[in-house]
Amino acid sequence: APSPPGRRGRTALEEVVEEVFTIVEDQPEFPGGMAAFYKYVGDNMDYPSQARRMGIEGRVYVQFVVDKDGTVTEVTAVKGIGAGCDEEAERVLRQAPKFKPGKQRGRAVKVRMVLPIIFKLSN
Repeated sequence: APSPPGRRGRTALEEVVEEVFTIVEDQPEFPGGMAAFYKYVGDNMDYPSQARRMGIEGRVYVQFVVDKDGTVTEVTAVKGIGAGCDEEAERVLRQAPKFKPGKQRGRAVKVRMVLPIIFKLSN
């Protein structure tokens, strides 16, 4: 059967879109490692007042892409706990310093990552 019209143009466009990897030889790295990442999150996160009032705690899983230059883009809470925590986790990640970019075969590539941001009330 002949391919539907307009099909060929779409393929050319898809080749322009850069591949985003989920598994790479060298994962993106936060400057100073994961301990430094969670310190950054802790220092910059404002516990949402609604969540604090309601006693909401838990993990917000945030998906994002580390670009070839290390910039954090496409930040989305993929599994959240609500009460403003999801938005706060996204905000903190959007403002994160650049990561060391991920590499595949020695060259920098875009990498999609998911990390848990933990909201814990201190008594």
